[in-house]
Amino acid sequence: MLRLLLVFFAFFAIAGAASAQTADTVILISIDGFRPDYLDRGVAPNLNAIAKTGVLAAGMRPSFPSITFPNHYTLVTGKRPDRNGVVSNAMEDQTIPGVRFSMSNRDAVMDRRWWDEAEPIWVTAEKNNIRTATMFWPGSEAPVQGVRPHDWRIFDGSFAAERRVQTVIDWLARPVGERPKFVTLYFDDVDHAGHVYGPEAKETNDAIAKVDAAIGNLWNATSKLNLKANMIVVSDHGMAEVNEKRTIRLDQIAPAGSYRMLYGGAYAALEPTAGRKAALNSALFQPHPHMQCWPKENIPSQFHYGQNPRVPAFICLAETGWQILDRAPKSGFSGGGHGFDPNAPEMRALFLAAGPSFLSGAKIGVFDNVDVYALIMKLLKLPAEPNDGSLEAFHASLKP
Repeated sequence: MLRLLLVFFAFFAIAGAASAQTADTVILISIDGFRPDYLDRGVAPNLNAIAKTGVLAAGMRPSFPSITFPNHYTLVTGKRPDRNGVVSNAMEDQTIPGVRFSMSNRDAVMDRRWWDEAEPIWVTAEKNNIRTATMFWPGSEAPVQGVRPHDWRIFDGSFAAERRVQTVIDWLARPVGERPKFVTLYFDDVDHAGHVYGPEAKETNDAIAKVDAAIGNLWNATSKLNLKANMIVVSDHGMAEVNEKRTIRLDQIAPAGSYRMLYGGAYAALEPTAGRKAALNSALFQPHPHMQCWPKENIPSQFHYGQNPRVPAFICLAETGWQILDRAPKSGFSGGGHGFDPNAPEMRALFLAAGPSFLSGAKIGVFDNVDVYALIMKLLKLPAEPNDGSLEAFHASLKP
């Protein structure tokens, strides 16, 4: 009898330990360029239904600069761009001479040196024997710190939303031992439409509806598969109306040949050419309507930006809705842009989440996107790397 009791208690001790170590599946979905107010347009019934079963935030502040690669890497590392190393969609690094990182430079995107300043969730998970899978996410194509997700894909913009979702469903339908516990899924449809047509356009609403339907299919599939899955839906930034009439011509402000523009648009990233720093400095720091410039060491502290060596010598920020260009814009241009002050309402990003770890019908206020990392690490029961976020924003929305 004593032996049976010992076996009984040993079994439950092992089962309890296994349970403590087994995390729910976490599906992190990014809808690039999706503003929270897009939910109010009547074209996203699935996202609204999911939010009602879980938690919806009033909005999420992106990190500066409010553009795609820096904020996607912030979401999965908990470090702001100045600390995660991905300071822009286009950047240079003196330790990687002769290379300009850009979203279209496939060799650079897949070079771990650009990403190794931070450890994304999938790397920590794989190190802890938790299987991961990424259906597109900035950084997931490189062997960051020598580690890749178990499943990953090279980004292909022609890969339709429905196919992306089906790929994720196929991963989740695997036997338990082969099923990923952390999955990312990325959609670029809404951002693309917002840029080309503007945030208020019918085409943007159509893109919202398309992605909403795809996410609805995934949500229904997790139920049919009886998965204990937490789904978190975010965006990297919002979108503001822009047009040719609201343009700041840098080539009409700075002396010819005095700078190289690494990035332009809502903000400009500038390096002076040899021997021209003083001339560029003098031109930039005159008063300019709709634009403010700083040397990197004087960027306002609210932006948490300027310490990383990859940040160029000068940063200029346009008033929301204006653009900084180094040439005349295309005649008649209008559309959407981002990269503006993260505190601007138009830059606010989406956050909603649902699943067994979240209370139903919870509402939370605006928070910084660095906090998403801390939340996911808690859900996966993984040790978090040093980061800039916290769980404070989510205390009222998580089940005990």
